[in-house]
Amino acid sequence: MMQSYWMQMTDESTVLEMRETAPPQPGPQQLLLRMHAASLNRGEFVAGHGLHGQPGSWKAIGGEGAGEVVAVGAGVTRFKAGDLVMGRCSGAFSEYALMEEIEAMAKPAGLSWEEAASVALTFLVSYDMLVLQGRLRPGEWVLINGVSSGVGVASLQLAKVLGAKVIGTSGSADKLARLNTLGLDLAICTRAADFGDAVMRATDQHGADLVINTVGGTVFAEDIRAMAFEGRLATVGYVDGVVHAELDLAALHAKRLTVFGVSNKLRSKAQRAAAIPGFVADVLPHIAAGRIRPQIDRVYDFAQLKEAKATMESGGHVGKIVLRMPAAA
Repeated sequence: MMQSYWMQMTDESTVLEMRETAPPQPGPQQLLLRMHAASLNRGEFVAGHGLHGQPGSWKAIGGEGAGEVVAVGAGVTRFKAGDLVMGRCSGAFSEYALMEEIEAMAKPAGLSWEEAASVALTFLVSYDMLVLQGRLRPGEWVLINGVSSGVGVASLQLAKVLGAKVIGTSGSADKLARLNTLGLDLAICTRAADFGDAVMRATDQHGADLVINTVGGTVFAEDIRAMAFEGRLATVGYVDGVVHAELDLAALHAKRLTVFGVSNKLRSKAQRAAAIPGFVADVLPHIAAGRIRPQIDRVYDFAQLKEAKATMESGGHVGKIVLRMPAAA
């Protein structure tokens, strides 16, 4: 038997429950992992993101982690028992979890388990936004709303190794100060949609070539105002709960803007995994060499998921919150 966290989500609240269940068995092209660490992601606890299924249903939770392969299913060729891996997987807040082989990445030797558990979701999302859809080029300006979030920090780190200049907004001066060491070029301390003028001044009236909106509808119109000619805007979340916003069609038209969403909600397994080979080739070497280091705000023991979730929802963290699994018996 193993311990595993389950969650019931309704439109108003979430309920966490620890269960004793039998370890899963790997199916074709699956790995069974003895989990060592798993990280929290805000979207799993937001009903509107659609990551949890129907309201009122129970689901084993946790979306990414790192561990040791203990068994493999039919058709697995890239990994074997004893290998150390990391990646996206369902039910990661468990002592054992299944990971699809196409999602698994070898854990770089220099990463701790907690750091390895913090790579897949945020950095794959950032890779999607900055490289695959965002077409970021060296020397361009990136504006990140909510830069201290997990995706925000990962996007800052990736943008810097790609040679971009980064402007970040946050309502906390302390959080912004903690990101100076990661190369943040301009910190704007605000929770309001009032940053456009500062962005234009910092960029000599050029504007932001790529905008990463982790906040939501409250900043969308200001993002459009702050964008450069042929700028691109990625919407990756709406922690403000605002899912409607005014769109300045004249600006969209005249500045030849691109607006795109970043979500796996409607993608198939194959579509979700399609970016992984490129990510392994383009980004993982920076992580393995230490040029990018996953930022861990706080690590909680396995029994403390409720406390970890409360910390995430309080918004006081910079980077990732991680759950450490019990040591193997």
